[in-house]
Amino acid sequence: MPLSTTEVTFPSGATTGRSAVVAALPMPEGRLGVVTAATPFHPLDHTWPDQPGDTGTLSVAGEGPAAGTWRVVDCLTAAQDPQTGELRVGTDIPVRRGDETWTWQVLHVLEVPAAKAATDPSSLSDAFVGHEAELSVDAGRRAALSAAHTGCHLFALALNEALADRWRKEVRTDGLGNPDFDSLAMDTSRIGEEASTDVYRIGKSLRKKGFTSDGLADALPAITETVNARLAGWVAAGAPVRIDTPGPELTAHRRWTCALPEAGEPVSLSCGGTHPHSLGELAALRTELTLSEDGTQLTAVTRPALTAGTVPA
Repeated sequence: MPLSTTEVTFPSGATTGRSAVVAALPMPEGRLGVVTAATPFHPLDHTWPDQPGDTGTLSVAGEGPAAGTWRVVDCLTAAQDPQTGELRVGTDIPVRRGDETWTWQVLHVLEVPAAKAATDPSSLSDAFVGHEAELSVDAGRRAALSAAHTGCHLFALALNEALADRWRKEVRTDGLGNPDFDSLAMDTSRIGEEASTDVYRIGKSLRKKGFTSDGLADALPAITETVNARLAGWVAAGAPVRIDTPGPELTAHRRWTCALPEAGEPVSLSCGGTHPHSLGELAALRTELTLSEDGTQLTAVTRPALTAGTVPA
């Protein structure tokens, strides 16, 4: 049966919702994958897997094999093949997210309790389709991931500013008008519950673009201090944060937007993740920078601290 692209409510910060189950399938390790028409759950992006999928619960009322409260242990991106109708999951998807010939779904990965493990996986999956499900995200974990993700963006802007005088050629700039070292040198970015970790390549291609790494190792403590001072100032300002999106579809292009004090206009950049509503939800934000011995890899670990009692609305 052709599926529609899942509608998502996580960009507004939602952590609960109710929706019909439109598809379900057996998964490895005895788990089940369940797709609902709409969801507050944020899935791992198969093309840029920076923020992990949400966890939480999915509940079905009534009688039958699907009834009860199920643990959502992961949340993945899925897509329906327009030729075969097959639902492909995660890295098995052969196209980039948003390909208009495919439809795109949020797949909730359910842990099957021991009491139902003997049930035929196919019949158990079929039992979910058509039921209404109550969806509830682990709000504490979401808050931690959201803080780390916004911290990652703020760090990138602060690092770009701190390294601005190391460019000898004109390159594309970020939302504050500084050379965008973060995007030009980015290798990997991962969001965790306690910190974000960004790894940058400083090699020949970056130097050809005009970046000089001369004396970077010696300057790193001062650069780190400059970045942390900027982060502390932004957190203290408590600027509002929002996700701008043209629609509710999973594939809609979303942008993180923050009204930083130095910017004439709110700073905005593309992002598919989740975020706090305000920098006031952060009590602190600090980064640690390390450079590899050969000077070709810069690693940043940026740790936020949440204001006590902060939970997404």
